[in-house]
Amino acid sequence: MRESSTSEHQTSEFALTRRSRRNAEKGTTTMDHSTPEDDSIQEIDSNPENDESGQDSSQQRPGFRHWRRQRPFISGVLVVLGGIELFFSGQLDTGNLHIQFGIEGLQATIIPIALVVLGLFAIFQPKQHMFYGIIALVLAVYSLIGVNLGGFIIGMLLASIGSVLVVAWMGPRDPVTDAERKDGEASAGEEGNS
Repeated sequence: MRESSTSEHQTSEFALTRRSRRNAEKGTTTMDHSTPEDDSIQEIDSNPENDESGQDSSQQRPGFRHWRRQRPFISGVLVVLGGIELFFSGQLDTGNLHIQFGIEGLQATIIPIALVVLGLFAIFQPKQHMFYGIIALVLAVYSLIGVNLGGFIIGMLLASIGSVLVVAWMGPRDPVTDAERKDGEASAGEEGNS
């Protein structure tokens, strides 16, 4: 009998710590059902010494996540990776023999650098994403001729897919708060019951 009450107490403490962590991540704290034991549990959870990394990652991650969602991040990264792959495929060295493709190797240097710069511009200046994406797509397709078969096709595909995604990007997402989401779910539930 005594064992079951202690295991129930431990289970309820575990549930409270999970609930307090969720509330800390959301940035809200609810104290409507708190007891003195709950306060001590919340103090333990909020203590940075108990955090494994020593940093409050719940505050750092949403900042980067929010920044990333406000721009064509993944598509820009694909364009940059395609440019890097094109650059290294055009800079082949076999012993004492240096191989250059294109007009004196100029295209094998300029096109990949331009793709990397366009990918970074698409990430850091998302308002002009359409212009950067179209120019990157033209350069990626031209790299099939100018840069070693488009970096053995791989670089051309990476840059082409990334630039198409940059052009297709629909703009920054509007943040939806939890209250708006719950209101939307409640209204959908009421329509379903009617």
